Amino acid sequence: MFRTALRNVLAHKARLLMTALAVVLGVAFAVGSLVFSQTRSGAAAEQAAAGYDRVAVNVGVDAAPEGGAPTGLDERLASRLARVPGVAHAANRVDGAAAVADRTGRLLGDGDAHRGSNYAASGSDRTDAAYRFTAGRGPAHDNEIALDAATARQGGYRVGDRIRVGTGQVAATYRLSGVFRSDGHRLTDGGTLTLFTTRTAQRLFAAPGRVQSIELTARSGTSAPELAERVERLLPKGASAATGATLGRIQANLASGDQDTMGQILLGFSLVALFVAAFLISNTFTMLIGRRTRELALLRLLGASGRQVRRVLLAESVLVGSAASAFGVAVGTGVAAALNQFLGTAAGPAGPLVLSPATLFGTFLLGTATTVVAAWLPARRAMAVAPVTALTGSETPAPATARSPRTAVGAVLTAIGVLVVVYGAVGAGPDARTVIALGTLSAVIGVLGLIPLLARPFVAALRPLLLRLGPVQGVLATRNTTRDPRRTGATAAALTVALALASGLSVLGASASHYLERATTHDFTADYLVKPAVDSARLTPANTKAAARTPGTRVSGLTQSTAYRLDGRPAVLTGVNPATVSRLLRYDLTGGSLDTLARGQIAVADYKAKEAGWHVGQTLSVHRGGTSGKVTVGAVYRADPQSNLLPSITAADSLIARYDKTPHTHVILVAADRTHGGASPATYSALTHALGDDPALSVLDRRAVEAEYGGDIGDQLTVFYALLTMAALIAGLGVTNTLALSVLERQKEIGTLRAVGLTRAQVTRMIRWEALLVGALGATVGTVLGVFLGWALSHTLQDTVSGYTLVLPWARLATAMTLALTITLLASVWPSRKASRVPIAEATSAS
Repeated sequence: MFRTALRNVLAHKARLLMTALAVVLGVAFAVGSLVFSQTRSGAAAEQAAAGYDRVAVNVGVDAAPEGGAPTGLDERLASRLARVPGVAHAANRVDGAAAVADRTGRLLGDGDAHRGSNYAASGSDRTDAAYRFTAGRGPAHDNEIALDAATARQGGYRVGDRIRVGTGQVAATYRLSGVFRSDGHRLTDGGTLTLFTTRTAQRLFAAPGRVQSIELTARSGTSAPELAERVERLLPKGASAATGATLGRIQANLASGDQDTMGQILLGFSLVALFVAAFLISNTFTMLIGRRTRELALLRLLGASGRQVRRVLLAESVLVGSAASAFGVAVGTGVAAALNQFLGTAAGPAGPLVLSPATLFGTFLLGTATTVVAAWLPARRAMAVAPVTALTGSETPAPATARSPRTAVGAVLTAIGVLVVVYGAVGAGPDARTVIALGTLSAVIGVLGLIPLLARPFVAALRPLLLRLGPVQGVLATRNTTRDPRRTGATAAALTVALALASGLSVLGASASHYLERATTHDFTADYLVKPAVDSARLTPANTKAAARTPGTRVSGLTQSTAYRLDGRPAVLTGVNPATVSRLLRYDLTGGSLDTLARGQIAVADYKAKEAGWHVGQTLSVHRGGTSGKVTVGAVYRADPQSNLLPSITAADSLIARYDKTPHTHVILVAADRTHGGASPATYSALTHALGDDPALSVLDRRAVEAEYGGDIGDQLTVFYALLTMAALIAGLGVTNTLALSVLERQKEIGTLRAVGLTRAQVTRMIRWEALLVGALGATVGTVLGVFLGWALSHTLQDTVSGYTLVLPWARLATAMTLALTITLLASVWPSRKASRVPIAEATSAS
């Protein structure tokens, strides 16, 4: 039986090529996703932990209590710890955010980590073991800095150049004293690291005489846990010691977690690709088995049992699936290696390729199993035909009708799925998304079974258009498409899955983008927004005062202060300038007046007031730390809980100052007076200059604000669409394979049509129109299904997120359908060319 299966596969290798290619693509996608994510995860973990093996014990400051001021360590503690038995060296570390500007003043670096630290020179050679210099030396004077090699190369800087560096609070120009390489945990991929003298770093990131951590190296023969135990006895309150190995493991776990998330997303899309490939596999085996009906019947008449013949067919699928899966594993591994090398070159050193046996063998089995399962139903159906009936019938089996038991089951599952999804959207409460997920599964399976039933009315609706474009080709194309609705449905099903995902994501993405943009820009009435360009940088009231020096502007910072208890409830207050805030933010008042802010009262968002039961005129007790007082609610305003700018509780800066000496300035809002030219390049330049030309600060105009708060979803959708393109390409392979096999089945028919006058161009158009009909069917059903599911999920968000509305992205939906039709049209090029070249004499003389 195995020899028979092998001989059959070799005899039909050309017809199985598309099936094998679909399996190769799906498996390669899965292997590439897993190997790449595991490799990058391992590299990220190794890089994050790199250098901690050099540190025996790290002494740091415990987290400050909520609302408390950050603390530090006395730098003289390092001298005392250096005398502990077993300590070889103690180095003070002072870290913070530092942004490096290029020669045009723009921020250097591609990552989020823009760090600054001190160069802890010690010993007779006055070096720091954490850094290895490739040019120059460490900073020895307060007007000097050193840069990591990648940043210096990106900026085109050499030793001796003058460089602008900012922290968000102060910016200055320094002389470059050296270029270095460092440990991975100090320098992340794409980030920047700037070294200052210890005194400069303390001034910028801490306070004179204070440091944030102390690194201890151990003498030979002293273990890190033993040294940590000795050091703990000498530490002041609020400080603790941890071994370098412990910190390395923590950092490695944190670094690998982000990569694992992306790997899971990629794996999910690869499984979708394999699911789509299953339709192509099933369709191919159905058509191949249909052409071999007499051959299989003869085997059974010669003594082979139905079980043996079924084993032959399944063995063929095992051979195809295993060969294609093995090739897919090789291709996916190669793609992962190439991506790893390319991204390593672009964003840091590439890690060694991680080839897990479980990953490679598991994906191989997955691809093979998918092929076998997809081929099982056609094999089972073939064995249901009696041998005598098969021998006396034509070689091509009678086409399946749309009114089959499978269609009935599909209708029931679709109806149940739709009802469950609707119930989840409108009445399932907190379990709505789980209910919708279950309903979606039922609806998708049901729709895939219903597609054959939909083929006839769908084609009938398009028939008048095709007849107008070409009467002869139109009649032939519509008849051929509806000749076997089950085959048409199976071919269209692959596109249905891809389009359902794409359109569902489009609806959710467009709705979320509209909501985020509205939640921000509706409240934002200023002309500019100033925020840290570096995640770890902090704005202060000093930045607000600097921005206010810009001529012809009105300015207010949004100064957040935490750890309050208002009337016994935890609260966050946001300080503003009462004189200017009404020009900068839109407060839709439902009661009271915003003028009360200047009199020491507060304004509360409506959702916060409703939750706490507060109203205008009510006096509340205030507690923060050791300070207590009273405050009155002077206004209530409409606000969205998800707004990036409009606070839940607004207060005057003067009120905040009574309770918090070090509030955190979230952003700074700036409005340009029309009498001074309004928002203009000159105003933008003046504002940037007033802020010290600091590369750590971003000045955003209104358009940039929209992109800042609403653009991330668009970027994520672009990535998802690119991944779904793989599924659409596999669906295109299905169209190619189905049409190619269909042309092979219809050679005599096509030859007869040519003999009675049909031209090659008309045959080509007939095949291409068949492809477009199949593509249009799958794209239409998938789009309708995706929009329906997107509506259901959006409806659940409307109940929990104020202001969230459903948005139908017509342009994106049209683009997705156009792309699907383009893929099917391209997929028909080879089959249509093959059909147009069918020899007339040979085809008409065939038996």
